[in-house]
Amino acid sequence: MKHHDDTDFDVIRTEVRRLCDKYGNEYWRSLEPDKYPTEFVADLTTHGWLSALIPEEYGGGGLSLSGASVILEEIAASGGNPSACHAQMYIMGTLLRHGSEEQKQRYLPKLAAGEVSLQAFGVTEPEAGSETTSIRTKAERDGDTWRINGQKIWTSRALHSDLMILLARTTPADEADDRLGGLSVFLFELRGDDGELIPGLTIKPIETWMNHNTTEVFFDDVVIPADSLVGTEGKGFRHILDGMNAERILISAECIGDGKFFLERASAYANERKVFGKPIGANQGVAFPLAQAYANLQAADLMRWRAAELFDAGQSCGAEANMAKMLASNASWEAGNATLNTHGGFGFAVEYDIERKLRETRLYQVAPINNNLVLAFVAQQCLGLPKSY
Repeated sequence: MKHHDDTDFDVIRTEVRRLCDKYGNEYWRSLEPDKYPTEFVADLTTHGWLSALIPEEYGGGGLSLSGASVILEEIAASGGNPSACHAQMYIMGTLLRHGSEEQKQRYLPKLAAGEVSLQAFGVTEPEAGSETTSIRTKAERDGDTWRINGQKIWTSRALHSDLMILLARTTPADEADDRLGGLSVFLFELRGDDGELIPGLTIKPIETWMNHNTTEVFFDDVVIPADSLVGTEGKGFRHILDGMNAERILISAECIGDGKFFLERASAYANERKVFGKPIGANQGVAFPLAQAYANLQAADLMRWRAAELFDAGQSCGAEANMAKMLASNASWEAGNATLNTHGGFGFAVEYDIERKLRETRLYQVAPINNNLVLAFVAQQCLGLPKSY
C-alpha cells in the first residue's frame, strides 16, 4: 500500500472498496455460521491495510486513527464484516503508546509485513464483565518469567492470532494504591516454534448469533518471558484505555458503514418495488423511517469524526469515543430495522444479506461496552451526576 495523505480519504475508500468487491456478499454468506475469512484478511494484509496504524519507520502505513476508521467503515459499507480484522488496529494503541522500543522493533515490522497477527485482546472475564477493575486473572513474577493463571472470555479471534495483549492482576486488589491500580499489560506469543499453543493455554470457541469467531481462554500456569510486560507494572488499566478509546471509535465507524449499507439497499428497493401502482418509497410509512435513520446516522457520524480528531491530536476523548459508539450503534440498528421493514419478507431471506448484517451490527449496542454503561459514564463525567456504578 502506498502512503496516503490522511486527508485523502476518498482514495482509501476507492481502493478498499475495490478489494472488497473481489469478494462480494456471496463470500460472506458462504462463511456462515462460523468460518474465518482467511482469504479476505490475507488480502487486506498483503495490501497493507491492516498495518495502517503502524508508523512508517516500522514498515506500516502511518495513517491516523481517522484514516484507519475509513478502512473499516468501507468494509462494512460494502457488506463485509470488519470484525474479522479490526482488533489488530485498535489494539495497536496500547503497544504504540506504551510499548518499549525493543517491543516495537520486535513486533511491529513483522505485523506490518503480515508475518504475525495481533488480533487477541484478553481483557473481559466471566465474573467481571465490564467491571474491568475486578478481573482475577493473575500474573506472578517467577524469576525471569511471568506465570499466568485465570480465564478470559469473549476474546475474539484468539484462534487466528499469533500474539495476545493481556490484562492481568499483578497486585491483589486490596493491596493496590487505588481502584485502577494493580493491573498490568502483557504482550506475548500464543504459540511455540512448533505452531502449537504454549503449555497451559487452552482456547475454546464460543458459538454466537453472528459470525464473530470469539472464544474463551484458559491460563493454567502459562509461562511467558519477563520482557512481555508492556509499560509500567500496575498501570495496565490506564495503558489499555488508549486501546479502548480507539476500539470505540473504530467500532462507531463500522456501524456507520453498516448504516450506509442498509440505507443504500433500502433506498434502491423502495424505488424499484411497486405496489398498488407506485414505488413503495412514495409511502411515508416506508420513507419516513428511512429518512429518520439517515438523519440519525449522519449525526452519529459527526461524533465519530470529532472523537477521531481528538484521539489523533492526543487529547482526552473518552466521552466522545463512548458517545460515538453509542450513537452509531443505535443508528445502524435503526437503519437495519427500517431496511428490514422496507423489504418485508425478503428482508429475512439470506440472499439479501440484510438479516446477516442486522445480526452483525446488533452486537455493538452491547459490545465492546453496553450502551447503558455509556449513559452512566456520560451522566457522571459530562453532567456531574452521582456515580451509579
